[in-house]
Amino acid sequence: MSQSITGFHAIEEKVRSACESGKIEGLSLYYSKIGPRVKKILDVAKTAGIPCSQCDNKMLDSLVQTLPEVARDHRGIVLSAEGQNASTSNEVNFDTWIAQAALSEENSTILVLDSITDPHNVGAILRSCDQFGVNLVIMPNRNSVNNVNENEIIARSSAGASAYVPFCVAKNLNRAVQKIKEAGFWVYGADAGGESVQNFSFPAKTCIIMGSEGSGISRLLEEQCDSIVSIPTCGKIDSLNVSVATGVLLYERYRQSL
Repeated sequence: MSQSITGFHAIEEKVRSACESGKIEGLSLYYSKIGPRVKKILDVAKTAGIPCSQCDNKMLDSLVQTLPEVARDHRGIVLSAEGQNASTSNEVNFDTWIAQAALSEENSTILVLDSITDPHNVGAILRSCDQFGVNLVIMPNRNSVNNVNENEIIARSSAGASAYVPFCVAKNLNRAVQKIKEAGFWVYGADAGGESVQNFSFPAKTCIIMGSEGSGISRLLEEQCDSIVSIPTCGKIDSLNVSVATGVLLYERYRQSL
């Protein structure tokens, strides 16, 4: 099975990630014109040994025809990933990861996404995770967008961060949060009715749960939270977009750890 990737950021980060890991098998670049952005990507790809072929836009159009409409704007370059849909280097085993985290005394941040279904939001959240040092993102395997390494909208919205941020998909999110607590993490849910983040100090091992765009955090997960935190706002509408709210909370967590 092959996967076509579009977007300068997403392609560049996928190529760089493959270059660093040495996993270039099945990757091929197709381009129509050599502009500054394309040339930069080609230089990295050729250094890594990824085949690069010049073609016309008609061929590029054919490579992206099965992608969601928003991802079909290839802008003259497409990365083809043959057999790349298998688990990648930034997808981790939760049980192994949490067992190691339980033994560590270093600062660590886990982000749990509870049934977030908009890939644009997931991509934007992963971009914030990359910028603010999140150690692991956990998503449920049902009622959620979780195909991080296969979803072009996520790749483009994350500006390529989806190739780097460690993530896992949990079969049972409630059980995963229980194990997180057993590993010494404090768990905080985000909701408008909680304690203001201005007056809040995050501990060394912090887990933040963000709820779905419509209904928020599920009841069972909320019951496991040690506290609920909120972001003070002053606007006329009732709430922030989930990706924006996540970015604000992750920044505050990161700021406190400096």
